[in-house]
Amino acid sequence: MTVIEVSSLRRIYRTRISPWRRGSREVEAVRGIDFAVERGELFGLLGPNGAGKTTTIKMLITLLLPTSGSARVLGHDVVEDPRAVRRRVGYVFGGDRGLYERLSGLDNLRYFAELYGVPAREQKARIAELLELAGLAGREKERVEGYSRGMRQRLHIARGLLHKPEVLFLDEPSIGIDPVGARELRTTVADLRNAGTTVLLTTHYMFEADELCDRIAVIADGRIVAEGTPAELKSRVGEGSVVEVEVFGDAGSVLPALRALSGVRSAVVEERGHSEVIVVRAEPGAEVTQGVLGALDGISLGRVATRQPTLEDAYVELVESA
Repeated sequence: MTVIEVSSLRRIYRTRISPWRRGSREVEAVRGIDFAVERGELFGLLGPNGAGKTTTIKMLITLLLPTSGSARVLGHDVVEDPRAVRRRVGYVFGGDRGLYERLSGLDNLRYFAELYGVPAREQKARIAELLELAGLAGREKERVEGYSRGMRQRLHIARGLLHKPEVLFLDEPSIGIDPVGARELRTTVADLRNAGTTVLLTTHYMFEADELCDRIAVIADGRIVAEGTPAELKSRVGEGSVVEVEVFGDAGSVLPALRALSGVRSAVVEERGHSEVIVVRAEPGAEVTQGVLGALDGISLGRVATRQPTLEDAYVELVESA
């Protein structure tokens, strides 16, 4: 059963040109996108900053009105029947907002249970169930101000599930969380999917999407540029290898020469910590390592490695070609 149906959905903003100049301009944040999410599916919506991910989610949870097109959640139109949609969905965003730090985790959940209209006779059992799911059982009486970011984000998820939503929207839930907290959060999200909750997830972490998502849509500049399973998206970069070269110098100046090499399909520079890494994607069957190193003659090099394509490689190629 299809629980989210999006058809030709568009959203245009009107914004001021600048604080010092009169006049306004139109910004088309979402440009006629189409996708569908099935019941029990964990669907990923991936894209760079400003691509339209959060705008899309806000339209689906009725916080924004579409400019045109249509969207239905659990059979209810988001414009014509917003109250029915809100009763059936949950929304969790990344960051520290949305919790009362001087209250305990338990008191936060009690407070939001009242706001969400959870019957009083069901609250105690429901809160205990969610504390267990979020891995916060035993820590629920501590003030939230003493929680780590990972614990806070798992409490956010518990809050979003209080009213037993059939669809949960997770907007970059692991942003700013340390690796241990992010792993615990991924486990919680996977448990939700396994329990039958339909989840729509946005994230910038490709390994997270690869691990969790059943299907993924890549959005760039307000348009869906690709859709499929993680394996299907990775297949778009073919069976070619990827060469990574750590460089110390003006890496950007050599990109035209690298892209002109026979067998090279793309070459980009990525910032990784305090160093730059040139990532070269090769055509299937092409051996480009020697040519790449030759083109980098005169530049100080560090680590050189060859590997198979990942979802991140497919994502970068799709976004760059959009």
